[in-house]
Amino acid sequence: MSSRYDPQAAEPKWREAWQQQDLFRAKHPDEAGDMPKAYILEMFPYPSGRLHMGHVRNYAMGDVVSRHKKAKGYNVLHPMGWDAFGMPAENAAMEKGVHPGKWTYQNIDAMKAQFEELGLSLDWSREFATCDVDYYGEQQRLFLKFLEAGLVYRKASKVNWDPVDQTVLANEQVIDGKGWRSGAPVEQRELTQWFFRITAYAQDLLDQLTKLDRWPDKVRVMQENWIGRSEGLQMRFEWADGQEPPEAEPNGLEIYTTRPDTLYGASFIALSPDHPLTIALAENNSSLQDFRQKCAQIGTSEADIEKAEKLGFDTGLRVADPVKPGVTLPVWVANFVLMGYGTGAIFACPAHDQRDFDFARKFDLPILPVVRPPILVSEGGNPGTETDSDQDWSWVETGSGHDMMGAYVGPGTIMNSGEWDGLEIADAKSKAIAEMASRGLGEGKTNFRLRDWGVSRQRYWGAPIPVIHCGDCGIVPVPESDLPVKLPDDVSFEKPGNPLEHHPTWKNVACPKCGKPARRETDTLDTFNDSSWYFARFASVDDPKERAYWMPVDQYIGGIEHAVLHLLYSRFFMRAMRDVGEIDLPNGEPFAGLFTQGMVTHMTYQSPDGNWHMPSEVESCPIDKAGNTMRAVIAEQASASERFESKYNKQTDKSGAYLFVSSKPTPDTWKPHPVLAGDVVKMSKSKKNVVDPKDIIATYGADAARWFVLSDSPPERDVEWTEAGVEGSARFLQRVWSMVQGLTEVDSGADTDEAAALDVRRTAHKSTDAIDKAIDEFRFNSAIAAMHEWVNQLKKAEGRGADAARREAASMLLRCLTPFMPHVAEECWQALGEDGLVSAAPWPSVDPALLVDDTVTLPIQVNGKRRAEISVAKSAAPDAIEAQALAEPALQSHIDGKTIKKVIVVPGRIVNIVVA
Repeated sequence: MSSRYDPQAAEPKWREAWQQQDLFRAKHPDEAGDMPKAYILEMFPYPSGRLHMGHVRNYAMGDVVSRHKKAKGYNVLHPMGWDAFGMPAENAAMEKGVHPGKWTYQNIDAMKAQFEELGLSLDWSREFATCDVDYYGEQQRLFLKFLEAGLVYRKASKVNWDPVDQTVLANEQVIDGKGWRSGAPVEQRELTQWFFRITAYAQDLLDQLTKLDRWPDKVRVMQENWIGRSEGLQMRFEWADGQEPPEAEPNGLEIYTTRPDTLYGASFIALSPDHPLTIALAENNSSLQDFRQKCAQIGTSEADIEKAEKLGFDTGLRVADPVKPGVTLPVWVANFVLMGYGTGAIFACPAHDQRDFDFARKFDLPILPVVRPPILVSEGGNPGTETDSDQDWSWVETGSGHDMMGAYVGPGTIMNSGEWDGLEIADAKSKAIAEMASRGLGEGKTNFRLRDWGVSRQRYWGAPIPVIHCGDCGIVPVPESDLPVKLPDDVSFEKPGNPLEHHPTWKNVACPKCGKPARRETDTLDTFNDSSWYFARFASVDDPKERAYWMPVDQYIGGIEHAVLHLLYSRFFMRAMRDVGEIDLPNGEPFAGLFTQGMVTHMTYQSPDGNWHMPSEVESCPIDKAGNTMRAVIAEQASASERFESKYNKQTDKSGAYLFVSSKPTPDTWKPHPVLAGDVVKMSKSKKNVVDPKDIIATYGADAARWFVLSDSPPERDVEWTEAGVEGSARFLQRVWSMVQGLTEVDSGADTDEAAALDVRRTAHKSTDAIDKAIDEFRFNSAIAAMHEWVNQLKKAEGRGADAARREAASMLLRCLTPFMPHVAEECWQALGEDGLVSAAPWPSVDPALLVDDTVTLPIQVNGKRRAEISVAKSAAPDAIEAQALAEPALQSHIDGKTIKKVIVVPGRIVNIVVA
């Protein structure tokens, strides 16, 4: 055996061995017999061409779970594929003159090679990319089945429109009101779009969340808030007496509110800029039309509207106050009212809604408080006052909102509301709904914040929507026999907008019904479609029995950034597939278990000119004794013999060392520049604080990289990448190798010290049990800590007469180590002379008797100073404890040649030896 483990030689060898045995291919249910199944899946990557450390952490976690399940006797499905459609490929086509498909498949080849270097236990036989024709052809077939079932429809809607790229943008692609790629000011346009009817499942999507007990609570809360079920009042405000009813709304204005208890605090009515009445009024009012256009410059998301300046337009119309006879309320158009929620019209109670409050303050509208906060007591004991000196609560007593600092949205009782006064908020809501219903003005209604999913995108690199537009027949589904509708290869990106729209022939086709000239749909599907059912495709291409066997995914792993849309759309897709007979999944839930991992972070480095620098460019230079002269080699820019001396001030990292970066010098002329070590943040290309996994693997091996990203912190938290951390992982790897090497050089016959052997076996079985539970509970760092301690104990047992127990324990250790460091585990397994591959070995069985603590560890003191420790049976007599203590080898140097005057044994506590 070599004295040092060489990852560069060992890792490719073992990956080839796994591949030759096809070790990680999932068994068909007909082959699996009674084996329990485990479907482990990490969110599949976009093929950007390069892995980053976030990938390493995500996929290492999934690999630990997959290898552990396999060792425990499960039939494991752990597949990999590529989320390959999307704008980055089109951007590459425009910027580099390469076809999106060619760019994508080249990146897939590069990334697959990097994945393989990590030693992941993946079933590559099921690999696909979402841009594969077979995949998106099947997606088109599902689209048509959804269309037939009424789960797909087409309507006009407001969208974010990039006038330069000439495409719809998702809210997330609008940055500060501009297109994320073009930088052009985004416009709101009304376009006819395709939608999935996700709202048909709103209540079920909400109800099932409570049953997803293996999902993080925070994700379930985020989904619950996104679905946004609310119970309220939908009612009609009648036009004021003498008011000429507008033709668009002759019978009054329908509003929806979740706060009917505040009706007595109504100050005005607000319409959405897209409300039918607003649009009708604007036809004959150029000022209102200009106002609508101004509102259209704001993004369509709630977040954009929430932070935007409150804009308003007084229509001059008035409605009758339903609870205050003779009082009328003005009707405004307000930019913060969304047409997509409720009716697109609200009544505003500024005292108890912050948006209403801000609007009322800006336009000098009444603020009428109608909810009294719970009585608070000041330090002086006076009721009705608040101890917070920054808040003015005088409105509680005066009933006037003139001095309110902001809307009060907390608990309380109703005031200034006639016969409702004194009611709790919930009771007042019920009272208001009942009263409006009795008068024929309204009724209680449940609404959802969830909106239907707009899936149209004006882009080339996506799945074509399989419909045809015919002048006579209207919208005609592409016949299933004509699927897939393939993307044309001969496209040009010279013109802005969708290349499919500009293609001279692709969109021209005969109508499947009447045969007359017709036009293909040139919109492609939102790429969220591709990732909303890929896990079902992994389960089986076309075998319903196999798909039913594998689904749902038992453990799904991915970033918290996908906690809402991706997961919500996937949940919808499975329900839709179930209802059109495509999958046997009764509850419609695709992911039984979900884990959201933290990010990988790194310190940032920035020079005084504002430029960011990669960690590989930066060298930390120790300060000399004088405190102002440094010597260093600039990373990757100078040879080991090239050094410099210079003086710089106050540019230090956390250790106080100076940091330098080269300025891409020639060998003859180069100068170091000081850089400032900044915040530790998520690795990103923009701040260049990235570490290339390829470099780490080339230096330390894949196992060291895997070990570090799993060991440094709990997996749900961020982990800071440090060079020292991965170096420590590499040292541990060598320590394991050294321990195994030592075991190959000893006689592994019968143990000569039964007590020492029992200690070794007890440690092995306890550690195995702890690691087993830690993996199941996603406490990978705890499992790694247990293995560190296990190795320490095995090292301590050297020379103790327990070599057979140590070999047995080492065999168990390597099987526990395999999910984390599979390559070195294989190399050590072979060195120990074990049969086959450790990656195919079963998980170590645990003897329950060895998990019970029937021994206790006692410290041994000599003249009051701790010198050693021993493990003794809990029932051991004092004289037996004394004898074992005096025979302890680690104690001999402290008592040899000395007179033992007294030995004090406190059973279960301590042994104290007094010598002279």
